[in-house]
Amino acid sequence: MNVAVRYYSQTGNTKKLAETIANVAGTIAQTTDIPIAEETDILFLGASVYWAGIDNHVKQFIASLDNNKVKKVAVFSTSALAERAFPSVEKLLRAKGISVSRDNFYCRGEFKFMHKGRPNAQDLNDAKDFAIKIIQG
Repeated sequence: MNVAVRYYSQTGNTKKLAETIANVAGTIAQTTDIPIAEETDILFLGASVYWAGIDNHVKQFIASLDNNKVKKVAVFSTSALAERAFPSVEKLLRAKGISVSRDNFYCRGEFKFMHKGRPNAQDLNDAKDFAIKIIQG
């Protein structure tokens, strides 16, 4: 099974989750600047929710995806204030004809004085469990 992990992170919160998920999947977490070049069974896609929604880097990455190469996407996200990125990311992926797992992972992320230490050890353990669940199907 070919698994890829891509993420965009301004503060490092989503990067922590990406690295944890990539470790479980036996691959390397890469930023959304790196396109998906080969056929991929599962793409774990990490995004954060900022004031205006998901970042344009994530939108551009999704626009670049080939639905003949990416079979399924599993979304993970962080945010300090807003809710998960899943609804926005799912909508863009489905518009491209790409299958999206209904299972998604979300945790709070540290931002300034809010949610200090997040994602924490429990969040990372939960991200591991999420990755295992998705990979095992």
